[in-house]
Amino acid sequence: MANKTGNLKAIPGVVALHENHRTAEWQRLRYGMFIHWGLYSEIGGVWNGEPVTRGYNEQIQMWANISEEDYLKVAAEFTAERFDAAEICRLAKDAGMKYIVITTKHHDGFSMFNTATTDYNIVKKTPYGKDPIALLAEECRNHGLKFGIYFSLVDWHQGHEFDENNCNSIPESMEPIIEGQLRELLTNYGPIAEVWFDMSAPTLEQSEKIAGLVRELQPEAMINSRIWNNNGDFRTLGDNEIPSVPLDGAWQTPASIYHSTWGYRSWQEREDLEGKIKELVQSLVSIRARGGNYLLNIGPRGDGSIVEFEAEVLRGMGSWIERHPAFAGDLSATRFDQHAWGEVLAGPESLYLCVTNWPADGKLILTGVANEVTEVIEDGALAALSYTTEENQFIIDLPEQALDEVLPVIRVDFEGELYVIPKNTLSEIDGVWKVEADNLYIGHGYADEGHYFTMKKTQVRLTSYLAVKEAGQVSVRLDVEADPSRTYKVSVGEAEHTVTGTDLSGKDMGPFTVPADEIIPMTITLADASHVGDDLNIVFTAAVVHRK
Repeated sequence: MANKTGNLKAIPGVVALHENHRTAEWQRLRYGMFIHWGLYSEIGGVWNGEPVTRGYNEQIQMWANISEEDYLKVAAEFTAERFDAAEICRLAKDAGMKYIVITTKHHDGFSMFNTATTDYNIVKKTPYGKDPIALLAEECRNHGLKFGIYFSLVDWHQGHEFDENNCNSIPESMEPIIEGQLRELLTNYGPIAEVWFDMSAPTLEQSEKIAGLVRELQPEAMINSRIWNNNGDFRTLGDNEIPSVPLDGAWQTPASIYHSTWGYRSWQEREDLEGKIKELVQSLVSIRARGGNYLLNIGPRGDGSIVEFEAEVLRGMGSWIERHPAFAGDLSATRFDQHAWGEVLAGPESLYLCVTNWPADGKLILTGVANEVTEVIEDGALAALSYTTEENQFIIDLPEQALDEVLPVIRVDFEGELYVIPKNTLSEIDGVWKVEADNLYIGHGYADEGHYFTMKKTQVRLTSYLAVKEAGQVSVRLDVEADPSRTYKVSVGEAEHTVTGTDLSGKDMGPFTVPADEIIPMTITLADASHVGDDLNIVFTAAVVHRK
């Protein structure tokens, strides 16, 4: 059979989308445009004739210590005559993006939308006098793009002091403004796909209240984790972060074309267009291959125009997607082990091997393929490539030179659903499978305690894979240190048992019924997890799975 290796059925190879429909639909967006645009864009990184080199430009009011009086003078010159919502949407489509998220209010507290909560907004205080958020929301609908909003929980206009870490608490006096502005944004601009909160240090009660408001007014919207206190629907990673380990749950990387700023800077170095396209395509593919969404930023000028270099970068990325059209679709992350040569994504009956490091010996080795392969071809080429198999290794003979200079893609066609053989699959010896820490596949997450600098990586799942030849019953004995106050779920294949942390170690658990001729997972998770990133709080030494 195509999904077997020898006589053993391998594991399903595709990482499934979230079981929640709303979350899965958001995951299918994959790749979107972030826009940082505000009064700081008019300043353009220069104050009193001198470049401000410290910090992100969207926070230049703090870094240059600009008074609100002087900031309002900038507003008086903010004409935004070249802001074109339709052009922005066309660029997003050209880049292969499926959604747009724009700053409605950054830390400066200047609202870029029409709000009744304060006159400190683009309609009342600038010559432009229009609501660009309304214009962009409408054009997103016209162009078939999902629309999202960024909303800062730091607000210097409403009374927050400058804090270089942007970890201000939210005083009770500021809550009505936040609620009022969010009610406007969540009721006046049509369907919202994503609400992207940022910074501050709210209490648990404040996080829950704000999240509850979003869920009341926009029940289909996804909330990012910077609502804090683990109340978001997906985890926002650090700026430009590409995780080095697998992450469980829904997550997103916010990325900027230049890592030193998000808002427009007139003096920003913009060079090596081809290198930048290559860098960002590789980042996009790496994020998608790990199951995340990629939100890539542009920073328009104060007049609303898109920086030509940024537009060329995005169109270059879109051209790469056009050359590899499967990437415009619903490719999935896989359960292949990581390979030094690049990344693997899966479509229906095809694998896409993205080769970031072209092997010098011309041999690309993919470990863990359990399916019967029907053809191997370089994406865009006419002639198929030759290949051989050795045990669980699939070896492709590469051409001397790749067709695509940005990121070459090798397509591997196979039969049926994808199945994978994990590298660390354990064999049974005399009725026993011995699991050591080095054999584990660890599912990671993130948790926080109320602000950015408390965010930490967690372990949320421990999995080992067992090669089972004969059906029967097994027991599991763990050698671990666990939290006695927590409840854990131990599963072997489709069977599971729930135990307290006190009883997790040193005792036989079971019986678990196991099938014949199959590779099955043994997994430890929390049975009482409060959120997707809740840490197992386990120190794992070893485990023994033995037949009854």
